[in-house]
Amino acid sequence: MSKAPSILERARHGPVSDEGAYRLAELETGALCDAARSRRDRAWGTALTFSPKVFLPITNLCRNRCDYCSFRRSPGDPGQWTMSPDEVRESLHRARAQGCVEALFCLGDTPETGFREYRALLRSWGHERTVDYLRWAAEEALAAGLLPHTNAGILSREDMIALRPVNVSLGLMLENVSERLCGKGMPHHRAPDKRPAKRIAMTREAGELRIPFTSGLLIGIGETLEERVDTILEIRKLHRRYGHIGEVIVQNFRSHPDTPMALATEPSAEELAVTVALTRLILDDEVSVQAPPNLNPLSTASLIHAGINDFGGISPVTPDFINPRHPWPHLDRLREVCEAEGFRLEPRLPVYPSHVDAPDFVDASLRPRIDQLQMELATP
Repeated sequence: MSKAPSILERARHGPVSDEGAYRLAELETGALCDAARSRRDRAWGTALTFSPKVFLPITNLCRNRCDYCSFRRSPGDPGQWTMSPDEVRESLHRARAQGCVEALFCLGDTPETGFREYRALLRSWGHERTVDYLRWAAEEALAAGLLPHTNAGILSREDMIALRPVNVSLGLMLENVSERLCGKGMPHHRAPDKRPAKRIAMTREAGELRIPFTSGLLIGIGETLEERVDTILEIRKLHRRYGHIGEVIVQNFRSHPDTPMALATEPSAEELAVTVALTRLILDDEVSVQAPPNLNPLSTASLIHAGINDFGGISPVTPDFINPRHPWPHLDRLREVCEAEGFRLEPRLPVYPSHVDAPDFVDASLRPRIDQLQMELATP
C-alpha cells in the first residue's frame, strides 16, 4: 500500500486545503522555500518581472492614523501636499519619456470626508470628489501613453465603476484580517478604513465588477503567523470566487521616525521568506506573488529562493513616497542578482495577461493602449 504524500509534497504540486495551510506554517523554513520555488518555477518559468512605473501621490491627506505610517498628513502639517493638475501632467510626460508604462495613483483614504480645505481645493479645480480628480488624472495618463493603476484606499462600488473604464487595474492591501489589530493600543486602532470587513467588502465588490485587482499582506505589525495564514486564505477565497486578483504583495513593515512604531522591531528576512513561501504555496498558481525589493535590498536572493515571481513597480523617475527612506534598486544591479540565481528580469504591464485575455476584465477602450505598450516592451 503506497504511503500518502506529506502536506509539503501536496503543496509542492498545488494548493492545499485550509487545514493544510495552517499545517504548512509549522514547517521548517528551508523546506517551505524549496516547495515554493518548485511551484513558482513550474507556473511562472525563469522570468522575474517588474512594472516600470511613475508614482503619483495625488495627496497624502488621510483620515486614518495607522501607527506605522509616515505618509499621511493633515492640512497644515509639515510635508502636506496635494498634486496640482499641472504637476500631474508634468510627472506623466516625464515618466513616458523615461520609458514608464504604469501610472500608479496612490493617496490617503477618503480625504474629502475629513478635511474641508481639501474639498475646497478640489472644487477650485472643477472636481467635487477625489474619484472625479482620479478619473481626470487617469485620462491624462492614458493620453500621455501610460496605463493607470489606482490604489486609493477604500472605494465604493460607484467609485470603482467610475474608475474602471480608465484603469487597467485597481488595488487595496488587505494587510491583515485580524480584528485584534484594530483594538486599543494596536496599529489600526485609529484607522477606521483598516477594518478588515471594509477591505474584504471592497475586494469582493471589485470581483463582482470584474476589475483586475492587487491585494497584499503587511507583516510585522503585531500579527501572528496564524493571522497571516488567515489573510492569505481570505485572499484565496475571494480570488477563487471571482478570478480577479492578479497579484498579491507580501510587504514587510519598516520603521519610520516620528511614528508611534518608530522603535518597533522589524520582521526578519527569514520571517519575510516564510510568509512569501506560504503565500506562494497557499494561493493558486495563476496569482502572482511579489515583494518590494527596495524594502529588502540585501535579501533579493532570499526572496527569489522563497518563491516570488515579481518585484512590483519600480520607478526611474519618482521615489517610493510611502517609504521614501528606501530607494528603488538600480535595474542593472537587480538584473545581475536575478541572473546569478538563474532568472532573467523582464518588464511587464500593470495588468497580467490572464486578465487581458479573459472576457470582460479590461474595458475595451483600453485594449489599443495595452497592445501598443505590450509590443513596446517586447521590442529589444
